[in-house]
Amino acid sequence: MCTRTDNGTEDLGIVICDDGLRYYSDALLGRPATGECPACLLDLGLVQRLPDGSLAPLPPRLAAMARLDQLEHVIEKRKTALATLRASITQAQEIYLDSYGKDESPLIRVVQGPEAISATLSTAVHACRQELLTAQPGGGRPQELLDKALDSDLDAIGRGVRQRTIYQHTIRSHQPTLTYAERITRAGGEVRTLDEVFDRLIVCDRKIAFIPDPGSERHETALTVEHPGVVRYLVGLFDHAWQRAQPLREFPSTRLPPLLTDEVRRTILRHMANGHTDEAIASRLGMSPRSVSNHMRWAAELFGSRSRAQLAYLIGKSGFLDDLPE
Repeated sequence: MCTRTDNGTEDLGIVICDDGLRYYSDALLGRPATGECPACLLDLGLVQRLPDGSLAPLPPRLAAMARLDQLEHVIEKRKTALATLRASITQAQEIYLDSYGKDESPLIRVVQGPEAISATLSTAVHACRQELLTAQPGGGRPQELLDKALDSDLDAIGRGVRQRTIYQHTIRSHQPTLTYAERITRAGGEVRTLDEVFDRLIVCDRKIAFIPDPGSERHETALTVEHPGVVRYLVGLFDHAWQRAQPLREFPSTRLPPLLTDEVRRTILRHMANGHTDEAIASRLGMSPRSVSNHMRWAAELFGSRSRAQLAYLIGKSGFLDDLPE
């Protein structure tokens, strides 16, 4: 069967098939043709159709000259197109840098709207070639987001990109996120969890970082950071969190390991002692308010408290949180 190796608009990567070789050999030796002439011989110019409809074999060197000239012409066109593209991107980059407003810091740009943020992130991840760092607080992620991210992340790992991701401990009981993490880990990525991380962060090749705007509605505004010093600072924050995080080597389906359960519980109680409500704690740790309330009931029974204020006092007096890192 005749095949082509080129996937572009010009079918130049033509592979001669076994039938074509036999047909060409028979034609050179003057043997009667059997069957139709394979398309690869005509495409390569090894056989030429004469005015009377018959076919005549041509020397490969003559056939190659025409094909090589055509291929060289295509290559030159591609080189010209590449040079034009680079020049256009350079001009656009100059305008891009000049477009920063007076109120914006150099190399920090605001991206508005979930769709624009998603498109910008997708483009950056696709362009990643060496390293992709992500911190994803908020507990388990929705299935549709995981499905969307999986193909992109696996493709990045397949390109040789080192991928490190930090989640919160609560994802260890969220099966969809665990399934995603298992696929990523088996492909060569690294996943760890932490009791509480700084806000969402994505860094591509240590050249561009994406962070949320703390003063805006969640998922509505993101900041792209390209200042080398700021990016290095953000990578440093990530590495510090990474060193404290627990590797996700196993993928349980029902509950957190006991050690991590205690760590989550103590984190909840620390926030309670600092005056946060159940809803605020749940939002920070990526879990439901009901789960937070269950931990509070456990602590109240353990310490024998009758009020939230008394519980905070008893916990502080007991030293239960003393060895929990801030």
